[in-house]
Amino acid sequence: MAATFTSISPHPSSSSLYHKFHPSTLAYSLNSSIESSTSCLATKNVNLSNGRRNSSTYRPLRVQNAATKQAKSPAEEDWKIKRQVLLEKKVRSVDVKEALRLQAENNFVILDVRPEAEFKEGHPAGAINVQIYRLIKEWTAWDIARRAAFAFFGIFQGTEENPEFIQSVESKLAKDAKIIVACSAGGTTRPTQNLPEGQQSRSLIAAYLLVLNGYKNVFHLDGGIYKWFKEDLPSESQE
Repeated sequence: MAATFTSISPHPSSSSLYHKFHPSTLAYSLNSSIESSTSCLATKNVNLSNGRRNSSTYRPLRVQNAATKQAKSPAEEDWKIKRQVLLEKKVRSVDVKEALRLQAENNFVILDVRPEAEFKEGHPAGAINVQIYRLIKEWTAWDIARRAAFAFFGIFQGTEENPEFIQSVESKLAKDAKIIVACSAGGTTRPTQNLPEGQQSRSLIAAYLLVLNGYKNVFHLDGGIYKWFKEDLPSESQE
């Protein structure tokens, strides 16, 4: 009497039979990115007759697992575009000690883009200040709503983009000036495992605006003003 058994076992990748099959890939899209990972299993049919194995056949069984990525926010998409421009324009980051040397030996200017009040409390010696964000000035219905939104998160001095940023920079620095842009933390265009697009910051956004408006020698302070103070480099304040 013959008996037939069916078993499921992992398909050996080294098997010559495996390369005869070309499983198709399924793709799914629903307002998000889909990544698929697959594994192959083989179905092994074994016929036993009088205690002997007569034949074995392998058929690949494709098992697909899908992991859905969360869609990027408009702010993330906007930063991705800005970062690409910074990379194309070769905006390079310099550490604080190199920035100090460039300032002393090569006539580089440190452009501090923090709010004016923070700049007055303390900044790298010789730096100039043009804030990229300023306190909300107007009192239209829209501005009141924005103030309320900031207050909801415990921020009682809401800010907005400074529409006069480029104009103010142009009044202080020529287009061929050698500029190191600085803010509190610095940010980075370098990708990491957790931040594949780097980390945006006020100084990187300022650098983006500068290169878009014709400035050719734009650098970025890695680690920001925080790192400058931590390294105890020359600083000054305005009372």
